[in-house]
Amino acid sequence: MTSSPPSGRVPLVLIVDDNEKNRRLAREVLRADGLRTIEAESGGAAIALAAERMPDVILLDIELPDMHGTEVARELRKEARTMQIPVVAHSARPYVGDRERLLEAGFVGYLEKPIEVSEFPEQVRSYCRPANA
Repeated sequence: MTSSPPSGRVPLVLIVDDNEKNRRLAREVLRADGLRTIEAESGGAAIALAAERMPDVILLDIELPDMHGTEVARELRKEARTMQIPVVAHSARPYVGDRERLLEAGFVGYLEKPIEVSEFPEQVRSYCRPANA
């Protein structure tokens, strides 16, 4: 886990989920807490958007229509531009037994759905990379 960016810089969160309701809830909760968000609904779109916008953290659903979340995380780790962006698995499917597989794929942590609204923004902030990373 990494520390949050300096107080003068508002973290940018990439929310990757094929379910529009899940994206909207995460977006509204994070924005209400002062975070900036961008969104993608597929793995391919997430990879492209991450390289273009360089978010401070990526919340990545595991089950996407075009590719599995672990494949997306591996692709992000291969590219010099995106390899340092923290990627957090964000799924309703429990991955308790798959912790090693998720870490090996490049995830830095796991947040379960449905989100706990009161805790979610701080959980996300705790994974944001430092501004100088």
